[in-house]
Amino acid sequence: MTLDDCFKIGYVSKTHGLKGEVTVMLEPDSPDPVEGTAVFLHQGHQLIPYFLTAVSIRHDRAFMRFEEVTTLEGAHALRGASLYLPKTEREPSARGEFYDDEVIGYEMVDETAGAIGTVVSVVSAGPTRLLVAHYQGKEILVPAQKPFIKSVNKTRKVLTLQLPDGFLEI
Repeated sequence: MTLDDCFKIGYVSKTHGLKGEVTVMLEPDSPDPVEGTAVFLHQGHQLIPYFLTAVSIRHDRAFMRFEEVTTLEGAHALRGASLYLPKTEREPSARGEFYDDEVIGYEMVDETAGAIGTVVSVVSAGPTRLLVAHYQGKEILVPAQKPFIKSVNKTRKVLTLQLPDGFLEI
């Protein structure tokens, strides 16, 4: 299992309690982790499976206990580790929609200006997701929502945009 085969669902932010539980900050739109299944923690340069024995979800965080971790010290060692699930366990995105990691590398093409650049990352700005690309030597941020995104072609890996006049000159 490699990082390319997985998607991030969150990261361990801190310990919780004294018996090895951790608090995980969940990514927006990530599926809820399920007790009795495995998640992969990115430690060093490896993805290591950890089996969930308890999960409690509250808003954007989850309190988790792993079969392999039973002490405060063991939980403390996991702080900062990112949690992943295999992409095969993720529901396909709806037509015209996408997951953040899915569009990295997609070409952005504006209906008027033509090719703009390649999506290098997606960042959250409150409730809004922003596509990050480089255009004429500068970084641009495009809201990842209608009316800015007109269509998503997953086969060709192209996002067709409809940017307002002057958007690229800002």
